[in-house]
Amino acid sequence: MTAELVLLPLGVAAGAVTQRVTGIGFALVSAPLLVLVAGPFDGIILSNILGLVVSAVVLASTWRDVQWRRGLMLVLPALAAIPLGALVARAMPGPLLLVLVGSLVLVALTLVQASPRARVLRGPGGAVTAGAASGFMNVTAGVGGPAMVLYAVSTAWEHRRFVATFQFYSVIVNLGSLLAKGPPALPARSLLVSLAALAVGLAGGELLSRRVPAERAGRAVLVLALAGAAATVAKGLIAL
Repeated sequence: MTAELVLLPLGVAAGAVTQRVTGIGFALVSAPLLVLVAGPFDGIILSNILGLVVSAVVLASTWRDVQWRRGLMLVLPALAAIPLGALVARAMPGPLLLVLVGSLVLVALTLVQASPRARVLRGPGGAVTAGAASGFMNVTAGVGGPAMVLYAVSTAWEHRRFVATFQFYSVIVNLGSLLAKGPPALPARSLLVSLAALAVGLAGGELLSRRVPAERAGRAVLVLALAGAAATVAKGLIAL
């Protein structure tokens, strides 16, 4: 059994469960494993594709709680930062991009863990900073969520409305990232396996969301994300 047949569905399913249970975190969990399987460039494109799909699915059931104006305030600086991130992703050698992706995820995980004590992104300036940072990280490393979490915590954003608005934000930003980078050079089998794992993860997340506290589920999958990010950095360093 190849690594692709193990890590690819594992990463996608775990990310989908996280997104369904907690409302955020698909890419944070799945991106490191997708990068290990498909490489730093195509792996992040695949993460953007799947992140768009899973956010659209969640948005379908949460759109009534979306704060559209606030979402646009975050989307616009994110879209402005995406071209720079796409340029960096295309220009950087593969091993260095692996190190960058893994390191950004590790930093993002640290920031998410520290977020209950973080109150640094307030007001219009905080929204612009959060959006731009999220857009850059989304197109380079596939992880735009942590900056949004920091902004939500800094502004005491109601969780239900934040989750709904983040789905709208994620759909637009992932679409922008895909337009900036183009489709991945992956076999059809990989895409089919990913979509099947996504469906399984969403179904499993639906069941878990009724039985498992979001905090406990989120803690478990963050361990998986940490391991994947560390392995990604190690793979890049070895290849240098």
